[in-house]
Amino acid sequence: MTSKPHTVSTRSSGLTPKQRLVFLVAVLGGTVSAWHALAPSWQVPLPTPANLAEERLQDFRDALYFPIREFLTGGNPYDPAAMFAHWPVRQDFNLYQPYHLLLHAPFALPGYCAGAVAFTVFSLLLLVALAALTAHALRRYVPFAVTTAVVAALLVTSQVGKAQLYVGQINPLIAVGAAGALLARRDRPGWAAVALALAWLKPQYGFPLAVLLFARGSCRVALTGTAIAAAASLPVVVLLIVRGGGVGPFLDVVVANLTHARGTDYGAVDSLTAQRIDVAAVLFRVTGWVPSGIELVVLAGVLVTGVLLVRTATAPVADLLTCLAVVACVVHQPGDVLIAVPAMAAVAVSWWRHRAEPGWTAAGLAVLALAVPFAHLYTVDSAVVSVFGSRAAVTVDGVAVVVAWGLAVFAAVRVRAA
Repeated sequence: MTSKPHTVSTRSSGLTPKQRLVFLVAVLGGTVSAWHALAPSWQVPLPTPANLAEERLQDFRDALYFPIREFLTGGNPYDPAAMFAHWPVRQDFNLYQPYHLLLHAPFALPGYCAGAVAFTVFSLLLLVALAALTAHALRRYVPFAVTTAVVAALLVTSQVGKAQLYVGQINPLIAVGAAGALLARRDRPGWAAVALALAWLKPQYGFPLAVLLFARGSCRVALTGTAIAAAASLPVVVLLIVRGGGVGPFLDVVVANLTHARGTDYGAVDSLTAQRIDVAAVLFRVTGWVPSGIELVVLAGVLVTGVLLVRTATAPVADLLTCLAVVACVVHQPGDVLIAVPAMAAVAVSWWRHRAEPGWTAAGLAVLALAVPFAHLYTVDSAVVSVFGSRAAVTVDGVAVVVAWGLAVFAAVRVRAA
């Protein structure tokens, strides 16, 4: 469908007064929110064994700064025993791609406080980049600058966006990678492959995304992106194997890492306090039932469903289903839905344009359900805890994501590509 004539003339002659006002309000509001979101990075104290419960920048501390320090001093950061013995960390270092230890090394070279501020500012810029990718996806309908400013302001004000900066997560980079791979897979497959390699930073993103991209016909992107991630990690793996005395001891460390992760309150599928949003974990927190092998069954079931549907669904719905399948099929946290922001915006616009057509109501409701983690601010969480209890508070985001996935599946069945 072609754009309306008055939209074209507006873009060619610059922003309208109303668009300028929206842009200005978004920039001002986003700046205020960004300042508040950055503040923890310079307020956080130096980590010590006495303040391990400190939540500010805890992922920067446990998954970036000290693991890289352990690596640079000759150790193996994937070994939980070594990390807990050598550094003031509360969580073990999960099996991120080994190239992470090189890619983020510049943030671990200076002192902790300087590194924390630099990394948080970098993450903020990545959120703006994610907003720009969203604006690029909507450029036919909305001016680029306005969309970028509005989406960036919403991100740094939302719970999902603020959490990335508050705890120092690396998800903004992964989200830019995943979104870039989906947006560039046809026109710029080379760049899409590089973007997918960034999404591989956490294998629970990279693996399902590569599978679904392959299913959608982007075989070159899926294979090349995976190969880039593997090649970038290979030198680090070889070095760790040599340091550890061979392949056997290295694999023993990997097994120890996985065993420790499965036994934590935040990582176990049968934890009542974990905030996991994948289908297996949500099933347990809702029903109390966790059959043997449920995680593998969910992984296979969600991916097979996605593979069958993303090939025929219209592009915006296929992108949304791809993102939802990634976070629903295997262990993920609420902040991981950040990868779906461009797809959410594209489906919202498409829903408005086609809302009277079959299937689009489900697509719009999927976006609405997926907005729940973004709106789950502290005041909302406190209200949920006071009325329904803490178990409901850590479950509501997961239920919303699983419902969004189900609605996206239904929409993908009904809304087929031309």
